[in-house]
Amino acid sequence: MKDYCSVVTIVDETNVKLTCMLFSGNYEALPIIYKNGDIVRFHRLKIQVYKNETQGITSSGFASLTFEGTLGAPVIPRTSSKYFNFTTEDHKRVEALRIWASNHIPSSSTLLKLCDVQPMQYFDLTCQLLGRAEVDGTSFLLKVWDGTRTPFPSWRVLIDELVLEGDLSHIHQLQNLAIDILVYDNHVRVARSLKIGCFLRLYSLHTKLQSVNSETQSTFLCLEFHLHGGTSYGRGIRVLPESNSDVDQLKKVLASADLTANQHLDSVWLSKCEDSFPAASSSGSVSLFEVERCQQLSATILTDHQYLEKTPLCAILKQKAPQQYRIRAKLRSYKPRRLFQSVKLYCPECHTLQEVPHDGDLDIILQEGATKTPDTKLQNTSLYDSNVWTTNDQGERKVAIHFVKNNGILPLSNECLILIEGGALSEICKLSNKFHSVIPVRSGNEDLELLDLSAPFLIQGNIHHYGCKQCSRLKSIQNLNSLVDKTSWIPSSVAEILGVVPLQYVFVMTFTFDDGTGVLEAYLMDSDKFFQIPASEILINDDLQKSMDMIMDMFCPPGTKIDAYPWLECFIKSYNVISGTEQKICYQIFDTMVAEDLI
Repeated sequence: MKDYCSVVTIVDETNVKLTCMLFSGNYEALPIIYKNGDIVRFHRLKIQVYKNETQGITSSGFASLTFEGTLGAPVIPRTSSKYFNFTTEDHKRVEALRIWASNHIPSSSTLLKLCDVQPMQYFDLTCQLLGRAEVDGTSFLLKVWDGTRTPFPSWRVLIDELVLEGDLSHIHQLQNLAIDILVYDNHVRVARSLKIGCFLRLYSLHTKLQSVNSETQSTFLCLEFHLHGGTSYGRGIRVLPESNSDVDQLKKVLASADLTANQHLDSVWLSKCEDSFPAASSSGSVSLFEVERCQQLSATILTDHQYLEKTPLCAILKQKAPQQYRIRAKLRSYKPRRLFQSVKLYCPECHTLQEVPHDGDLDIILQEGATKTPDTKLQNTSLYDSNVWTTNDQGERKVAIHFVKNNGILPLSNECLILIEGGALSEICKLSNKFHSVIPVRSGNEDLELLDLSAPFLIQGNIHHYGCKQCSRLKSIQNLNSLVDKTSWIPSSVAEILGVVPLQYVFVMTFTFDDGTGVLEAYLMDSDKFFQIPASEILINDDLQKSMDMIMDMFCPPGTKIDAYPWLECFIKSYNVISGTEQKICYQIFDTMVAEDLI
């Protein structure tokens, strides 16, 4: 048995928002919410913490009442419960919330009139049903109007008038104001039950551009209206009661509508339309027609926040930060082009970024640490056994290796951690391939100590683990004795015991997105989730480098026009950055990953 889920964010005079996840096996048992600004009363809402955020969730016996939020509207509860208690105090509370909301809750930005709709848009529509017809087993036609006219031609679904239910003469009279909507899948059952003349609110209605052949021109563009299957993002159909204030307002608009409004498709009008929505991309930008003509699967997938609606880039660029958005766009370009340059070291505490040291720089750092002769007093302790040898190179450098014991016994080499003093990079690399882990150290006054954190605090195979100089507070090497597990040598555990704040390997890139409505630069900082490739291994693994090159070439194919690029669906968040006296808004990609079939 499957449950329906409704995601509702509520707020009161405290201005504290609470997101509620409401589950029910019966769709009709969920709160009957018509629009943002409605007032709800939840009974037996359970409060819990999920991913460090407080949220509400249904519990046994959950019930709800919903009221219209409009000032002056009748206080009539909407509920599927047969029995409920509603007192005078409750009535006063609803009125008080209405007054507060009228000054603090903005009207719904998704609720539009037909005269305001644009292509590539998801919106809610309040309308009256004029006609309906079965198209096929999975789609159903609704003819509706709201008293206004679309600013560009709307499509007509070709059906036999014999199967169209409704007053055909009235439909013909309103043909220049009515639109055709195709509804799909689970919404077909609801559409079949609708009565002609009823007032509806359709949620998450989608507008798409359609290329149509005409006698006067080879092609022109018109708007399609679709209500896709599923209930995500609140998608669905609600019948509004006659007592609803939005219905009262709609009736007034319908009564005063200009029935002589003409939807001419003359050459002048078509020219204006096609100038606004070109059918082909000649400037190297993503064309709106291409956006809607080809609904390709995205080359990326979203890992959370599925309830967020897609927002055009042009709308994002006009809004203040901070915000979170869902976008669908193409990758116009990216930086750096040499992908190995995108790998950086990031401190999660002070949020600084630094370059990964090159082998030449690292060798110099290690040579500087080898100038001090190993102190014999610090050798062969309860923690480790020591061996010292003198190299044959110029200066006869002394190298000490300290083999860390496990309960007084030396482990096998593949489980053994060694501490090395005076070792060159080439020597350490050889040892790291033989032993489990290597820590470069030097002799201190009373104990061995880590080298300057410009060098790795731990080396495992070909992976170098670095620490933050600013945030680390180094502790004695003897603290390794307190580690319970002296065979796995987990980097985070070693770092904690030695007072090191470990740096993370991350990809840092700038993506330039284009969705046909605008161009936006977004910043990617990711360790292993977006590409599903560990940033810590990309510099040492040729196969992983080839995989990443292949992914970026697929996102942004060289020598190809942008209309042929794949679509990317991403979450981005905006934030404010102050540089000197100037403030600007930046964007960062999050909770997005490359589709598995591309890896």
